[in-house]
Amino acid sequence: MIHLQSVNLKPAAKRQSGFPFNLPLVRKLDQIEFHSPVTFFVGENGSGKSTLLEAIGAGVKLATVGGDDVERDQTLQYARALGKQMKFVWRDKTHRGFFLRAEDFFNFARRLQTMTRELQEIADSFDDEYSGYALGLAKGAAMGQRQALIERYGEDLDANSHGESFLKLFQSRFTPGGLYLLDEPEAPLSPQRLLALMAMLKEMVAQNAQFIIATHSPILMAFPGARILSFDDHPVREVAYDDVEHVSLTRAFLSNPQSFLRRL
Repeated sequence: MIHLQSVNLKPAAKRQSGFPFNLPLVRKLDQIEFHSPVTFFVGENGSGKSTLLEAIGAGVKLATVGGDDVERDQTLQYARALGKQMKFVWRDKTHRGFFLRAEDFFNFARRLQTMTRELQEIADSFDDEYSGYALGLAKGAAMGQRQALIERYGEDLDANSHGESFLKLFQSRFTPGGLYLLDEPEAPLSPQRLLALMAMLKEMVAQNAQFIIATHSPILMAFPGARILSFDDHPVREVAYDDVEHVSLTRAFLSNPQSFLRRL
């Protein structure tokens, strides 16, 4: 399912000054269309792929995972400004889904730990305030909320490897029919866990989910049927998997690492 069909830059955006409107990406951007349930934004750091992904997340007001609300997060102030100058064309508008930057996951893990600890402290405090039936009701409510968090996300995300925790987060938060914007989700994942993430993507696509993913990972870019948009040239253009620079460079390195290492 393709929920978000296209992103268009309003004419007024070209008259704006300062960051991010002075980026070559924005100056040359007119419209980006989404023709596949999975679209990858690729390109070097600084090419603007994360900036555009953040602007889409802010513009459609997707929920964030780990960070502050999209309307209050100070790190998204430029994304909000750009998002307000964009027009979003929907085939089937959805309010499900989320926007996730890899660095926000660690904020999420800390927030979850705080919530479970505070719920336990609240439950323990009831021992001094209530007794009998009232104690059972009050304590049961707090512990029930704590247990619900544990069942959804696990006892302690920090107790697992970052890769395991990341996958648990996706397993608990992916829902059918959602729009998901992921910024470099490969960061904490080993190649094996990247394959596990791709299996999740396939399962969710079969349940009418759409993904727009900024990535450097040649493994992730190989997802069957995905569309790859390169941000290395402006305007943004579609490229074949074999023509992605990250793919070509990785292949060349793996076929003859010594030819690269002797230049160091």
